[in-house]
Amino acid sequence: MLDLARLQFAVTGCLHFLFVVLTLGLAPLVAIMQTRHAISGKPVFERMTRFWGQIYVINYALGVLTGLVMEFQFGLSWSGLTHYAGDVFGAPLAIETLVAFFLESTFLGLWIFGWHRLPKGLHLACIWLVTLTAYASAFWIIVANSFLQHPVGAVQQGDHLALTDFTALLTNPSLVMALPHIIGAGLFTGSFVIIGASAYQLFRRTQEQEFFRRSLRTGVVWAVAGTTLVVGFGYAQFPIVGRIQPDKFNGVLPGSALGGMILIGQTIQLVAMFVLLPLLIGNVLARSRWMHPILMLMTPLPFVAAILGWLAREVGRQPWLVYGKLSVADAMTPGLTKGMITASFAAFAGVLGMLAVVDYLLIARAVRRGPGAVPLGAAEPAEPAEAAEAATSPALTL
Repeated sequence: MLDLARLQFAVTGCLHFLFVVLTLGLAPLVAIMQTRHAISGKPVFERMTRFWGQIYVINYALGVLTGLVMEFQFGLSWSGLTHYAGDVFGAPLAIETLVAFFLESTFLGLWIFGWHRLPKGLHLACIWLVTLTAYASAFWIIVANSFLQHPVGAVQQGDHLALTDFTALLTNPSLVMALPHIIGAGLFTGSFVIIGASAYQLFRRTQEQEFFRRSLRTGVVWAVAGTTLVVGFGYAQFPIVGRIQPDKFNGVLPGSALGGMILIGQTIQLVAMFVLLPLLIGNVLARSRWMHPILMLMTPLPFVAAILGWLAREVGRQPWLVYGKLSVADAMTPGLTKGMITASFAAFAGVLGMLAVVDYLLIARAVRRGPGAVPLGAAEPAEPAEAAEAATSPALTL
């Protein structure tokens, strides 16, 4: 029964993380595109912002729903964690929900509905605030997770932990290198979605050649930046993990997951830096049609690497949920039966799996349609009276 409950959390956690890592990657890339439009005034950058922003919004909206499923799972299957460490573990989660997530949603709403309504500078600020609050949300989630990896800032009081030093949570050694590693993974993933989608359109000999050449270039440049962060801060975590969790990677599954993550990350880093980046010169990569199917096939690899990394981080501390203090078995909700866990597993995995499929289909449809059919940021048609007035205005009749 314990293994079934663990498998339930692993499956639902992996499915949820697919949405999170893409959100963290696309948000800054869309903000960069809009900034380039604000600086240069070139219409192509506005169209890029709207097109890739539409994909970001699709993923974000469905990702929110997967987060709700994760919240239900904590309350249903792991009440022992809430009882024992809720005063500590719950604090960063509450801050993430009440501050970062709500602010992110607010600024995203202003950005979505502010096209052609807000001043351009204010509208640009909204997407950067979306990015910053998305990273703030990730920060608080990793604060909570890092406490599970290395419980600091708390003391035992009776049968539960009490928070004594909030600053210790924010300077946790398990947190310091993990955050930029996650940010890099997001950039890595978002960039390869842009690369794969651009390669698909270029392979089809789309009429939007300039649009997707520029998108491909943006994806490759930021893929190099993302993989550099991932690999650099990934290796930087090794001595820290070796000190606070010396037995972490002795298990077969964590070692295999870690090895797979490293293999994918380093391979793509080398390919991006020494193959794709030089081929941007003279738009060789955009013109090399034979390479485009390869780029499309590479698109899922960052998602696979992200899941393997998550598994290595989580499974590697077994049998502890709060390392050295609370076992996974003791964290389970008392009174659960195998039938109850099986039913909830089927429900949670079914809902998240359905959302993942819907997310993929909506994004794939948006990519196939191309930038010519993007509702986000489309100029509203003039009202009949306004159109008639504009047609007869002196400025237009001269």
